Amino acid sequence: MTVATPPERRPAIERAWRRTLDIVVTQLRQGVSADKIALTLAIGLILGLFPIFGTTSALCVLTALWLKLNQPIIQLVNWFAAPLQLPGIYLFARIGERLTRSPPVQFSITGLVQQFRASPLQFLQQFGMTGLRAVLAWLLIAPVIAALVYVALRPPLRRLARLRGSARAR
Repeated sequence: MTVATPPERRPAIERAWRRTLDIVVTQLRQGVSADKIALTLAIGLILGLFPIFGTTSALCVLTALWLKLNQPIIQLVNWFAAPLQLPGIYLFARIGERLTRSPPVQFSITGLVQQFRASPLQFLQQFGMTGLRAVLAWLLIAPVIAALVYVALRPPLRRLARLRGSARAR
């Protein structure tokens, strides 16, 4: 006999995944297309990886309003992407330096956060061009990531929509 783990003892990631799936299923039941949900998930992920710290939530709000995407879903994906943003900043900065043939700027993620908190203006003077190079790399790579995620998520979401549709018809 298997005993179910009480909800408060399940890992936070498992609960978040379950909540995300519940939101997706609810949206499918309310008539949102599987393709629109796949687009929301893909865009939420790439915006969550945007290489300027502290901007992703606002970008998600504005993009979701502009494209009429689901705000809770896009923000949830943005939240899931947050642990990837800091390493992504480093990666996009390095790719941007190679693209522009700029010498590598020495920095660490924790050092960047400390320097920004100490003096935002000095931080922008010192690392502004590095940030622009990172954005350039993101602009080139993000559409590819979004397309791959979108194409990968459409079939399972369409299947889920059909399952939900046939269950409703019974």
